[in-house]
Amino acid sequence: MSQAKSGDTVKIHYTGALDDGTEFDSSAGREPLEFAIGSGQVIPGFDSAVDGMTVGDGKTVTIPAGEAYGERHEQLVQEVPKTALPDEMKPEIGMQLQSQGPDGQVMNLQVTAVEDDSITVDANHPLAGQALTFTIELIEIAKP
Repeated sequence: MSQAKSGDTVKIHYTGALDDGTEFDSSAGREPLEFAIGSGQVIPGFDSAVDGMTVGDGKTVTIPAGEAYGERHEQLVQEVPKTALPDEMKPEIGMQLQSQGPDGQVMNLQVTAVEDDSITVDANHPLAGQALTFTIELIEIAKP
């Protein structure tokens, strides 16, 4: 039986959980996740976990933050005056916003605090700084 390797397109079922056991994502009840190993479509630690598996294999792996969504960076948390927002916007904690940097790059932001005259936004990925545990089952390998 062949093993999954870089360049192979694979289909997997998975469940992702945080250190405290909170499930943050799962393919349960959906089609399996399909991606090419080594293509950058998934976090690096996930690629590494699937590499070498055979169809029907299952495993549980913990991926450190550095191989998942990276470390958390406090400089990506900023306070913004409400005057910088569109007049019709009513910001709420958890709201997703987008901002364009001076280089034209679009940044996804999450509102983390709302004050009378300002809001606090966080450009870190919501899972940044966290180790992630995945239960993975390899369903199919399609050669490139």
